[in-house]
Amino acid sequence: MGKAIFVSYKYSDVNVFQLPDVIGTTTARHYVDKLADLLEQEDYLYKGEDDGESMATLQDSTIASKLGDKIFRSSVTIVLISKGMKNDTIADKDQWIPWEVSYSLKEQSRDGGNSKTNAVLAVVLPDEYGSYSYYITENPLCNSITYHTNTLFEILRLNMFNHKKKEDNIRHCNGQKIYEGNPSYIPSVKWENFKNNIDHYIGLAVTTRQNINEYDLMKVVK
Repeated sequence: MGKAIFVSYKYSDVNVFQLPDVIGTTTARHYVDKLADLLEQEDYLYKGEDDGESMATLQDSTIASKLGDKIFRSSVTIVLISKGMKNDTIADKDQWIPWEVSYSLKEQSRDGGNSKTNAVLAVVLPDEYGSYSYYITENPLCNSITYHTNTLFEILRLNMFNHKKKEDNIRHCNGQKIYEGNPSYIPSVKWENFKNNIDHYIGLAVTTRQNINEYDLMKVVK
């Protein structure tokens, strides 16, 4: 059996592109079903589950127990970035995805065993118009990509472009500073690219994890 993959996502987000074989409105949950099939075909162990439970009545200790149990035996976390994943009217600490990322980044000890920080990969879903521009802007002139990380939860944003020496590997084009190599602990990839080359992109996240000491990690939800 291959690596165990935990999937973090906003299950009810309808701001995603309609899948052709879905009757009714497509949500991020439908993409998770597709992802689970793809992972199993490539011999990965899918460990995601529905995040429909409200956090309103849960204590931090309860959240820790639930997420610790789910994430402990995984080695890779995939975060599905979707246009409506973040509710700006609710604090990050009261939404599931930041906590799932936090526990993916922490080392845990449970039942006499220890787990290392997970590799983490952001897979970006197309919005309802089939566009990625809400998060990704491509600049063909400079052969570069801009990631609008300001739209993300803080714990995701702060674990991107967080290489300790990212300033040593940049180029300039048309007034822009462009980071080369692997500047982010959590790299991002479009859904359409990921589904056609799963091993490559999971491998990228795993390789980044192997170089974890090169990154400044933010593991706390605020």
